[in-house]
Amino acid sequence: MAFIITASFLLDCIIGDPQNRFHPISIIGSGVSLGVAAFKKAAPKRPATQFAMGMVLTLIIVGLSYTVTYVVTRGLYSLNYWIGLIVEAVICYFIISARALKDESMKVCHSLITGDIEGARKNLSFIVGRETQNLSVQQIVKAAVETVSENLSDGTVAPLIFIFIGGAPLGMAYKAVNTLDSMIGYRNDDFEYFGKFAARLDDVVNFIPSRVSALLMILGSIFVGADTKSAVRIYIRDRYNHKSFNAAQTESVCAGALGLRLGGDHYYNGVLVHKPTIGDDLHEPKPEHIIAANRLMYTAAISAASLLSAGGIIFSALGGSTYV
Repeated sequence: MAFIITASFLLDCIIGDPQNRFHPISIIGSGVSLGVAAFKKAAPKRPATQFAMGMVLTLIIVGLSYTVTYVVTRGLYSLNYWIGLIVEAVICYFIISARALKDESMKVCHSLITGDIEGARKNLSFIVGRETQNLSVQQIVKAAVETVSENLSDGTVAPLIFIFIGGAPLGMAYKAVNTLDSMIGYRNDDFEYFGKFAARLDDVVNFIPSRVSALLMILGSIFVGADTKSAVRIYIRDRYNHKSFNAAQTESVCAGALGLRLGGDHYYNGVLVHKPTIGDDLHEPKPEHIIAANRLMYTAAISAASLLSAGGIIFSALGGSTYV
């Protein structure tokens, strides 16, 4: 398992996340889209029926993601151990997205540095759900910082934890849950009940990883020269200042470490959504804060990969084995 975690993480750091329709997450997304189309065609009126359909779709997508990955990797291991090991590492590489998170957020940063505010707003729109067309420079910076800090958990730390526990199959099942939540886990007229099961399941599977991510980010703040004392203080004070009891875990650490006030009200599809703030307004948000947030994110991600790889080595030395 140490090899799989190390190899997959390094592949992501070096190559990044390839974007094409054959990407496993794209395939999962296509499956979710088919389920959404079937739901809209059926157009059930009763909330209980909508919830049941969403639950069935979630269980099917997650179950298939695990089963297909298990069958593929298990079959390859039975043919040749090294082929199975390499293919499983590659599959796990597709599950991790630290490099993509950094690259996309840095596009926003570079646009701001060159004075291209419209370009920054457009690049930001690809990685956040809020409306971006009227955001100021400071608001753009804060949105990018929030995205980098929040996605540390579901983009890197959580996948690595589930890979450590159950290899590529469990890692892919986790990404299926994450994908379902990102596509249907919204509180709106279309998905209020249909996406509720996926959203709650995502909360459950991210409960521990989000807190581990926060602790690793606090640790990382020491090595990147951020304000560790403030990171701890704001984490303790504001870690639940979000509708999701997971999202503010890492956002609060990042806000404290960088001296920024994150969160607050934002527009989503023309509707103003009220949110609590996170952190103190000690510094004016600047593009450099996006760079600093990425340093925090990557330091925490490297720590997670290193600790889990070491854990894999120790586990193997004690005679343990993975699902294969």
